[in-house]
Amino acid sequence: MTRLIPSEEELHAYVDDRLDPVRRAEVQAWLANHPKAAQRVEGWRADARQLRTSLAGLAQPLAGPRVDRDQLRQQARHRLKRRWASAAAIVLALGVGGLGGWQARDASFADAKPMADAVQAHRLFADSQALDIQARDPDQLRTWLQAHFHQVGQLPDLAGYGFAPVGARLLSNEQGPAALVVFQDGAGRRISLFLRSPGEHFRRMPQGQRIDGQLQARYWSHGAYNFALVSAADDGRGVGIGEALRTTL
Repeated sequence: MTRLIPSEEELHAYVDDRLDPVRRAEVQAWLANHPKAAQRVEGWRADARQLRTSLAGLAQPLAGPRVDRDQLRQQARHRLKRRWASAAAIVLALGVGGLGGWQARDASFADAKPMADAVQAHRLFADSQALDIQARDPDQLRTWLQAHFHQVGQLPDLAGYGFAPVGARLLSNEQGPAALVVFQDGAGRRISLFLRSPGEHFRRMPQGQRIDGQLQARYWSHGAYNFALVSAADDGRGVGIGEALRTTL
């Protein structure tokens, strides 16, 4: 007998069109009677479109002949903040917008730079208030992370590098859940740890790093996940933090 209440994984699969037709119809009927869950799922879908557009190098048309990408990102943040405010009652919504299916499946992603999704997730969400949980306690963040990623190791305490936890956001890729974990130092500078399962276009990778604008991504694969630390390119602490993360996760 098919279980009526969908799991978190099934909701992600529903957004990504990975359910069989019978189960999809059951989940759709269940969502019709559970508006808070439906709002959460629609948030995932909206964020998926936004990040997919960003990763593909496209932009939604704005007034005038030229597209200002900074303006587009600012408008996206405003929309996300408004949606967060209207859905604040959803406890651990794990995505008043996760990014269900954010990785487009077309051929353009074959040439994507390593962990481009991590860099874009940092740009879109690390400086926003649209986090699923606000966590100032490292233990709270560790508990949250291990609850959703059972095969991940221990998240280290980054206080020695001047960073404290801010919160986290549950996202999604074509293979299932992903996450952005955000830290901040005393001057307000933020870094993020991004993790996800390898996917069709984003497979496991050797340890490496690259600079993208003013950001630097240090990436690696370990166990069941791909990881990326995203920080300011001029922040020398990234070397030590990256090493601390690689040896514990």
